[in-house]
Amino acid sequence: MATVLPPPNKRQRLENAEKTRKQQDIASIPQDLGSFRVQFVDKTTGKPTGGLVSIPVADSTVKNLELLLNSLQGNDASERVPYRFTYQPDTGDESSNPAVDIASDLHKSLLQPGLKTTEDSISLQYTPQAVFRVRAVSRCSSSIPGHGEAILATQFSSASSSRMVSGSGDNTARIWDCDTGTPLHTLKGHTSWILVVSWSPDDSVIATGSMDNTVRLWDPQTGAVLGQPLKGHTKWVRSLAWEPYHLQSPGRPRLASASKDATIRIWDVVSKRIEIVLSGHKGSVSCVRWGGTGKIYTSSQDKTVKIWDSSTGSLLSTLTAHAHWVNHLALSTDFVLRTAYHDHTGQVPASDTQKLAKARLQFETSATIAGEIVERLVSASDDFTIYLWNPSSTLKPIARLLGHQKQVNHVTFSPNGQLIASAGFDNHVKLWNSSDGKFLFSLRAHVGPVYMTSFSADSRLLVSASKDTTLKVWDVATGKMKEDLIGHKDEVFAVDWAPDGGRVASGGKDKAVRIWRH
Repeated sequence: MATVLPPPNKRQRLENAEKTRKQQDIASIPQDLGSFRVQFVDKTTGKPTGGLVSIPVADSTVKNLELLLNSLQGNDASERVPYRFTYQPDTGDESSNPAVDIASDLHKSLLQPGLKTTEDSISLQYTPQAVFRVRAVSRCSSSIPGHGEAILATQFSSASSSRMVSGSGDNTARIWDCDTGTPLHTLKGHTSWILVVSWSPDDSVIATGSMDNTVRLWDPQTGAVLGQPLKGHTKWVRSLAWEPYHLQSPGRPRLASASKDATIRIWDVVSKRIEIVLSGHKGSVSCVRWGGTGKIYTSSQDKTVKIWDSSTGSLLSTLTAHAHWVNHLALSTDFVLRTAYHDHTGQVPASDTQKLAKARLQFETSATIAGEIVERLVSASDDFTIYLWNPSSTLKPIARLLGHQKQVNHVTFSPNGQLIASAGFDNHVKLWNSSDGKFLFSLRAHVGPVYMTSFSADSRLLVSASKDTTLKVWDVATGKMKEDLIGHKDEVFAVDWAPDGGRVASGGKDKAVRIWRH
């Protein structure tokens, strides 16, 4: 008797339908529509690449545009770079005419909506995508017990995914060897919950902030405490930010800490002294970010975001738009500032001068748009809204991002600065275009509040942590879920995707650190 195959399950049916739809879309471009004349323009510098090129409408897919641009640049097959293409209407006003992403082909993006005809010349802006690809994590490689209370913060080393630090309600932080799934060091000294952990950009120091009002510094190689605790705050330490590597005085890194006592303190890490106290907020400071241009950004429960000069401590400006507590901030350069001179190749420059030069080059490459260094800021609030800012040009928000039905707890930029992900208490993660704040996708699968999200290093995947005990991995290009990571036995408070893309670490109420990989 012949074996009868079982009928396809729901996922297989959906995949087949999607594949069929894509094939129909490709075949649906008519052959007799003539040609576009296209001028490629580097979005970073604003300079044209090559001359006007005539491209048949039927062949104007993103893949063909990539091949053509690479051939214009003289790249052979082994050096081929993937690109993202956008079209900016020629009105000069980006807010009223946002850029159009070329998702699949020019016919669907420009010709069908009536934005362009085959009579026109089209100026296409291009930005390089990550040349490496991170694979979606799909299994739990280690579940490591050790903490005696809930895990409240996790962060990977800026150098690799081999080491990770976690902070817990049991008053300790722990450094883990993620290759073997074993604990390396227990960092004891705090007398209350550790709320925040932060690895320095050069991978040499770990800072922890606690409910005992202090900040402590640790050696990640030995687990030893570095000197006395940094005392000065009168209430909990809620957020930490390291001075970007390319701005540091040689051998004297600085650290900013934000506290419930409404102040931000800048510490000299070597002498363990307070350099500057930033006071001006009227409520608990929820988040601090140290930008690559020397500005410090802080958010507070007094409904404001303030910008400070990191060298003098003077208040530069106050951003007021939110109607309730501001919970979280993110900068478009967060990822490149965190990784400093480290990259996906794993090659570290030999001398301090070379490290500094590489860190500065990586920051400038990441932050340059049309020849200018632009550091965008996004703020999330209990008023259910998110605001996108460009503080270097205007104190008014570029866009107001509406859609969440409850408090927005966390926001983050993708490493390439193109996307924003927001996590809310309405059980949803939302994706937005970071240039104009345009809504892209609502990622729905969680059945409890989403506490945190983290992008993969290639900006193609996103992982979210929720009260519903699960982590979910999303494909940001389609807005669809790729993996459902089940394993935690209670709420998941913290998640981090390693800068080299190899692993995801999560921790929560079940007191176990879990390491996930492909």
